[in-house]
Amino acid sequence: MIIGLLIASTNVNAQRGNKGWGQDSNYGRLFNASTVETINGTVEAVEFISMDTKTSTGIHLAVKTKSQTISVHLGPSWYLDNQEIQFEKGDEITVTGSRISYQNAPAIIAVEIEKGDDILLLRDKAGYPVWSGWRKKGKRKKRNNN
Repeated sequence: MIIGLLIASTNVNAQRGNKGWGQDSNYGRLFNASTVETINGTVEAVEFISMDTKTSTGIHLAVKTKSQTISVHLGPSWYLDNQEIQFEKGDEITVTGSRISYQNAPAIIAVEIEKGDDILLLRDKAGYPVWSGWRKKGKRKKRNNN
């Protein structure tokens, strides 16, 4: 079962206050399609992170693999709070995402996360966040006035 909906009715005010989570932000530009990998592990902690005073709170997971504990960056809490899949300590997950260095430590910006039979899609293969999808250039349809 794939869970990860593009929300067409995303609150515009939330978007205005959330520029730090977009693909064109300094944070969003950290995503690198050439560093995408898949890891398996156990959620050790769910962390709520504020990058700065202008960005909404984000959710990161501390995921313990066989060789390390790594921070997995999901996205803004306002988006993730409205998804059917939620994460908690002890969850066994598979993460596919871009390995980056964030604040001088290894991290992964998640593209998708599998938990049991469910998959939460967070970004496309180029790193474009699903919560920003409705604003993506070139994907806008014009109304047919017939």
